[in-house]
Amino acid sequence: MKPMSARGHHLNLNRGKEGERIAKVIARAGLCSRRDAERWIADGRVSVNGKMLDTPAFTVGPADRIMVDGRTLPAPEAPRLFLYHKPVGLVTTVRDEKGRPTVFAHLPPGLPRVVSVGRLDLTSEGLLLLTNDGGLARYLELPANALKRCYRVRVHGAVNAARLARLAQGITVEGVRYGPVEARIEGGSGANVWIGVRLKDGKNREVRKVMAHLGLQVTRLIRTAYGPFQLGYLPPGSAMEVPPNDLKDKLPGYFAQRSRLPSVNRNRQH
Repeated sequence: MKPMSARGHHLNLNRGKEGERIAKVIARAGLCSRRDAERWIADGRVSVNGKMLDTPAFTVGPADRIMVDGRTLPAPEAPRLFLYHKPVGLVTTVRDEKGRPTVFAHLPPGLPRVVSVGRLDLTSEGLLLLTNDGGLARYLELPANALKRCYRVRVHGAVNAARLARLAQGITVEGVRYGPVEARIEGGSGANVWIGVRLKDGKNREVRKVMAHLGLQVTRLIRTAYGPFQLGYLPPGSAMEVPPNDLKDKLPGYFAQRSRLPSVNRNRQH
């Protein structure tokens, strides 16, 4: 028999202010990102109180029993964050349709199931944040939280310091508006120069596109910091956990927000 479908307006009556979007709850349990949770719901993998969901526009409360792939959703672990030094040659995905090596197939042993905070492309390297908490990943990615990303960029071409300085006013490239970019020459000579870049937008391939707009070819791109977290001297391919107390100190806004979220009882039997 085909499972009954639970639509938001059928089962979300009288939930009051305790309700929380189902995708957020799944992400906070560390199974996947919020976006992936929405896809899982669309694929018919998530049920609430025995009824299969077909829309992510659904809220749950403390008494609801949530199941994914027929298994009760685990209680969320405390948020954990790992600093990972991504090497060149790995794509930031679990599976790659082109068969390229992935970050998640090359993580050091001992890590829990994690999701990445944003991405670094195949030829980029440096700091990639990994977390067991999908809600934390989303918080770190949201443009509204304005976490600064820092890069060391080696470019080939004629570098004009005045043009770099004007990036602080923002720039439009191929119809896409990028916010302020701090860029300054840090070293090198001739046609190969190192530039320090800081930005908050973090749009797809933003650094490469902005440099190309200035006539510069990026030959190496290293992310050195993301918000308050630094790559430091972490060796390529290695990961290091941010101590829990440090994590709370560095992200007080997230933990204040998290403390206001309802605690869903995922193990209650009906």
